[in-house]
Amino acid sequence: MVRKIVSVVVLVPLGVLIVLLSVANRHSVMLSLDPTSTEAPAYAHAVPLYLVILVSLIVGALVGGIAAWLGQARWRRAARRSDAEVRRLRAEIQALERERAGAVVSVLPPVSRRGAA
Repeated sequence: MVRKIVSVVVLVPLGVLIVLLSVANRHSVMLSLDPTSTEAPAYAHAVPLYLVILVSLIVGALVGGIAAWLGQARWRRAARRSDAEVRRLRAEIQALERERAGAVVSVLPPVSRRGAA
Protein backbone atom coordinates (compact mmCIF):
# COMPACT_ATOMS: atom_id res chain seq x y z
CA MET A 1 0.00 0.00 0.00
CA VAL A 2 2.79 2.41 0.94
CA ARG A 3 4.60 1.53 -2.28
CA LYS A 4 1.56 2.55 -4.33
CA ILE A 5 1.21 5.83 -2.45
CA VAL A 6 4.89 6.66 -2.91
CA SER A 7 4.76 5.80 -6.61
CA VAL A 8 1.71 8.04 -7.07
CA VAL A 9 3.38 10.86 -5.12
CA VAL A 10 6.45 10.57 -7.38
CA LEU A 11 4.89 9.70 -10.74
CA VAL A 12 2.07 12.24 -10.82
CA PRO A 13 4.34 15.29 -10.35
CA LEU A 14 6.84 13.78 -12.79
CA GLY A 15 4.09 13.35 -15.38
CA VAL A 16 2.92 16.92 -14.84
CA LEU A 17 6.50 18.18 -15.31
CA ILE A 18 6.88 16.22 -18.54
CA VAL A 19 3.62 17.63 -19.91
CA LEU A 20 4.65 21.18 -18.91
CA LEU A 21 8.07 20.68 -20.53
CA SER A 22 6.43 19.45 -23.72
CA VAL A 23 3.97 22.34 -23.89
CA ALA A 24 6.57 25.01 -23.10
CA ASN A 25 9.17 23.70 -25.61
CA ARG A 26 7.17 23.05 -28.75
CA HIS A 27 9.48 25.10 -30.95
CA SER A 28 11.36 23.25 -33.65
CA VAL A 29 15.13 22.97 -33.56
CA MET A 30 17.44 21.69 -36.26
CA LEU A 31 18.94 18.33 -35.37
CA SER A 32 22.08 17.56 -37.35
CA LEU A 33 24.20 14.44 -37.13
CA ASP A 34 27.07 15.88 -39.19
CA PRO A 35 29.57 17.66 -36.91
CA THR A 36 31.95 18.61 -39.73
CA SER A 37 29.61 20.73 -41.85
CA THR A 38 27.38 23.33 -40.23
CA GLU A 39 26.39 25.00 -43.50
CA ALA A 40 25.25 21.93 -45.46
CA PRO A 41 25.02 18.95 -43.10
CA ALA A 42 24.59 15.47 -44.54
CA TYR A 43 21.53 14.92 -42.35
CA ALA A 44 19.47 17.62 -40.71
CA HIS A 45 15.91 17.43 -39.50
CA ALA A 46 13.64 19.84 -37.65
CA VAL A 47 12.26 18.29 -34.45
CA PRO A 48 10.47 19.76 -31.43
CA LEU A 49 12.83 20.72 -28.60
CA TYR A 50 10.90 18.72 -26.00
CA LEU A 51 11.45 15.58 -28.08
CA VAL A 52 15.20 16.16 -28.12
CA ILE A 53 15.18 16.70 -24.34
CA LEU A 54 13.02 13.64 -23.55
CA VAL A 55 14.96 11.32 -25.86
CA SER A 56 18.22 12.56 -24.35
CA LEU A 57 16.93 11.86 -20.83
CA ILE A 58 15.75 8.38 -21.78
CA VAL A 59 19.01 7.50 -23.53
CA GLY A 60 21.00 8.86 -20.58
CA ALA A 61 18.97 6.78 -18.11
CA LEU A 62 19.45 3.65 -20.22
CA VAL A 63 23.20 4.19 -20.60
CA GLY A 64 23.54 4.88 -16.86
CA GLY A 65 21.51 1.78 -15.99
CA ILE A 66 23.58 -0.41 -18.28
CA ALA A 67 26.81 1.01 -16.86
CA ALA A 68 25.62 0.36 -13.29
CA TRP A 69 24.51 -3.16 -14.20
CA LEU A 70 27.87 -3.95 -15.81
CA GLY A 71 29.71 -2.45 -12.84
CA GLN A 72 27.85 -4.74 -10.44
CA ALA A 73 28.68 -7.93 -12.34
CA ARG A 74 31.42 -8.83 -9.84
CA TRP A 75 28.97 -8.65 -6.93
CA ARG A 76 26.30 -10.68 -8.72
CA ARG A 77 28.89 -13.35 -9.52
CA ALA A 78 30.00 -13.46 -5.85
CA ALA A 79 26.37 -13.74 -4.73
CA ARG A 80 25.76 -16.66 -7.13
CA ARG A 81 28.86 -18.45 -5.84
CA SER A 82 27.85 -17.87 -2.23
CA ASP A 83 24.35 -19.11 -2.95
CA ALA A 84 25.73 -22.28 -4.57
CA GLU A 85 28.02 -22.86 -1.59
CA VAL A 86 25.14 -22.38 0.87
CA ARG A 87 23.01 -24.88 -1.07
CA ARG A 88 25.87 -27.40 -1.11
CA LEU A 89 26.50 -27.00 2.61
CA ARG A 90 22.80 -27.36 3.45
CA ALA A 91 22.65 -30.58 1.44
CA GLU A 92 25.76 -31.81 3.25
CA ILE A 93 24.22 -30.95 6.64
CA GLN A 94 21.03 -32.83 5.76
CA ALA A 95 23.04 -35.86 4.62
CA LEU A 96 25.06 -35.84 7.85
CA GLU A 97 21.89 -35.51 9.94
CA ARG A 98 20.31 -38.47 8.12
CA GLU A 99 23.52 -40.47 8.61
CA ARG A 100 23.65 -39.58 12.30
CA ALA A 101 19.99 -40.47 12.81
CA GLY A 102 20.61 -43.88 11.19
CA ALA A 103 23.72 -44.45 13.31
CA VAL A 104 21.93 -43.64 16.58
CA VAL A 105 19.13 -46.07 15.82
CA SER A 106 21.53 -48.91 14.95
CA VAL A 107 23.67 -48.40 18.12
CA LEU A 108 20.74 -48.77 20.51
CA PRO A 109 20.34 -52.30 21.86
CA PRO A 110 17.20 -54.17 20.93
CA VAL A 111 14.38 -53.89 23.41
CA SER A 112 13.69 -57.15 25.25
CA ARG A 113 10.20 -58.06 26.39
CA ARG A 114 11.10 -60.66 29.02
CA GLY A 115 10.46 -58.44 32.01
CA ALA A 116 7.03 -57.34 30.78
CA ALA A 117 5.31 -60.69 31.37
